[in-house]
Amino acid sequence: MRRSAMAAVAVASAAGLLLSACSKADDGTDDAPKGAGANAATKGVVNESTAKGGTVTYASSDAPESLDPGNMYYAYGFNFSRLYARPLMTFKPGAGEAGNELVPDLAESAGTPSDGGKTWTYKIRQGVKFEDGTVVTSKDVKYAVERSNFARDVLSSGPNYFQQLLAGGDKYKGPYKDKDEAGIASIETPDDNTVVFKLNKPFADFDYLASMPQTAAVPRAKDTGVDYTKKVVSTGSYKFEKYEEGKQIVLVRNPEWDAKTDPLRKQYPEKIVVNLKVNKATIDKDVMSGDTMIDIQGTGVDAQTQAQVLKDKDQLANTDNALGGRLVYTAINTKVAPFDNVECRKAVQYAIDKTAVQTAMGGPIRGDIASTVLPTDVSGYEKADTYATPDNKGDVTKAKEHLKACGKEGGFKTSISARTDRQGEVDAATAIVEALKKVGIEADIKQYPSGKYFSDYAGVPKFNKKNNIGLIMMQWGADWPTGYGFLQQIVHGKAIGQAGNTNLSELDDPAINKLLDDAIGNTDEAARTAAYTEVDKKVMEQAAIVPLTYFKVLLYRSPYATNLVSSSAFSGQYDYLNIGVKEKK
Repeated sequence: MRRSAMAAVAVASAAGLLLSACSKADDGTDDAPKGAGANAATKGVVNESTAKGGTVTYASSDAPESLDPGNMYYAYGFNFSRLYARPLMTFKPGAGEAGNELVPDLAESAGTPSDGGKTWTYKIRQGVKFEDGTVVTSKDVKYAVERSNFARDVLSSGPNYFQQLLAGGDKYKGPYKDKDEAGIASIETPDDNTVVFKLNKPFADFDYLASMPQTAAVPRAKDTGVDYTKKVVSTGSYKFEKYEEGKQIVLVRNPEWDAKTDPLRKQYPEKIVVNLKVNKATIDKDVMSGDTMIDIQGTGVDAQTQAQVLKDKDQLANTDNALGGRLVYTAINTKVAPFDNVECRKAVQYAIDKTAVQTAMGGPIRGDIASTVLPTDVSGYEKADTYATPDNKGDVTKAKEHLKACGKEGGFKTSISARTDRQGEVDAATAIVEALKKVGIEADIKQYPSGKYFSDYAGVPKFNKKNNIGLIMMQWGADWPTGYGFLQQIVHGKAIGQAGNTNLSELDDPAINKLLDDAIGNTDEAARTAAYTEVDKKVMEQAAIVPLTYFKVLLYRSPYATNLVSSSAFSGQYDYLNIGVKEKK
């Protein structure tokens, strides 16, 4: 998750994926388009086309947590939302690391900092309209930030950076409680095309915050709170035609979108359809046949499909194996007994068999064994292994030593949560349960749907405590490609929320908080990077996170989809902004 991720995409070497392959079309035995070659979309645009028309079909194994740009936090949500919501800044479509380039979207240019980085000013492009023809103004951007960051009891699923950083952010109650349309004083709108953010401290990465969908304009008069997800008012190239909850989403071209105000979007397909709650194996089959273009969650093919693909060089020609810039880990809840004792947490660190977890998740092709919080491709990463075990298979003796030190020599019972519709995650949790059993810890798995995982279950501290959930399966990628963008929302005390929480360990360590706070205001990049390395070490010393694997994704590239490019800005997913469709013959 950004629950999400923004990180460098690299070509994988596993399972011979560096080898170019071809499709059956090469020998004339199949009418399917030729495969472009393994990993082609990590290096450039595949099936590039300017053809307009047709329907691009997506599918999802669950319903999204929200389509509201101010109430989402999955990478695929950030990616998909750009079709109908224009943030101030965004990421330029590009392969691999080229996809990390930040460019203006609703804004005319990048933000102008002043006051030592405590004030950021943006000019909005003139002529941008909502789908009803109303001109977008700076007030609509200000309102979007207020509703998304200051109404956590209503919109709980997004990050809360603006609430933490804006001057007076700790006092403003949000637009649903504070009915004064003047809103928070630290977001100024001196004219219809200027928005100014006044911060409580310097923040070097503010342009990255401006790229979040939370800055996509929302008209106050059309806001329906939590129900806004059902009828988002578009500023992008597409608008909602249908929202059938849990079943289907349909987007059609937005007639008020003007290419003259938008250098990024191309509006190729006539229609975009997202089918929800489709069995994962069915999605894979449909993507391979061309009946579906994209698995929207971007988590890669399932285990059965992976085994099939790796045996067939023709099918390999249509795959992309990309580093996701993400960490797969188990969060240890420091507020649920006995994990409020660091020695009990260390026992889990030593007990887990990471090799078994890696195997359960699909092997090395789905991720390298991890030993740090920061992934290898995020600034601040430094090789370390605080809780090393022989062949990464766990160390029963050391685990029992720490159990004894925390007064639980006889073991104890706890629960581990995982997402129902993510079989690899459930399988990993199962491997962890088996490893813990060997040291006397009895853990049962509690499964919850990914669409509600953070809003109703794992992301609700009271729920975890009530249900004795001491271990939480998690996957995380940087909100933007810096150490701060990766770490802040999962280890800083101020990120802990009563719902939609992503600091699942509920870690609130003053030394860690200070390191992060000081680093982001430091103009010395080397010093910032060193601070992120130190945060990583301290989190591991606290044993609050068990790194499992540095995530890699194996995507199947539909030969009938055009303009496919695997972007580092969205966890290696295909960039959804300009995907088109090639007619099946």
